[in-house]
Amino acid sequence: MPLLNVERLSVAYGEVPCLWEVSLEVDKGEIVTVIGPNGAGKTTLLKTIAGLLSPLNGHITFEGKEIERLRPHQRVELGISLVPEGRGIFPFMTVKDNLELGAYTRRAERYKKESLEFVYNLFPRLREREKQLAGTLSGGEQQMLAIGRALMSRPKLLMLDEPSLGLAPKLVIEIFQSIKRLNEEGVTVLLVEQNVHYSLKLASRGYVLESGRIILSGSSGELLDNEHVKRAYLGV
Repeated sequence: MPLLNVERLSVAYGEVPCLWEVSLEVDKGEIVTVIGPNGAGKTTLLKTIAGLLSPLNGHITFEGKEIERLRPHQRVELGISLVPEGRGIFPFMTVKDNLELGAYTRRAERYKKESLEFVYNLFPRLREREKQLAGTLSGGEQQMLAIGRALMSRPKLLMLDEPSLGLAPKLVIEIFQSIKRLNEEGVTVLLVEQNVHYSLKLASRGYVLESGRIILSGSSGELLDNEHVKRAYLGV
């Protein structure tokens, strides 16, 4: 049984359809990536899985339980956490306060100290800056903070929306190394990422989403060798 199963999911913003009959699955322990052009529906997909948008039809199953009727905080309690595009940190709160906000669920509250130490070990710069206002951090540090806050809820599935957006190449490598380490620690990852080469190198499998539909899927190796992916996303 997959950890996450999305089956024939359709979503619209008002009268404007964004996703059509999208199906994908993520097994426990995997890193799965979704790639595609801007406006393809990648962020819509993650927001719908997180409960921030309601589907027109389709099913979302997590650990064998249908969750499309659950509210966002209930999905977090089950173990689904989203790092949004743009990070969404609270700039006038300290780093530590931002992190502790991520441990608001009943399950996460019990392990707050342990989770905080895990985040600080993963991102030592956050420990150094725990009393600093989040808005004064660099872009890379803010991305670390956004990931760290999501980890405070002790997710089984971590969804990341464009984690490398706006970062210098050196920091992109650092963020991807952190994602790999998290996966090695047992966190399953669903990654939406504009840097197709890095994401397919990191992930075991991937899906190509274009104009609201899944047009390709396969192992990362298969997608890296696919002629359409080469032309459209890798410049080959």
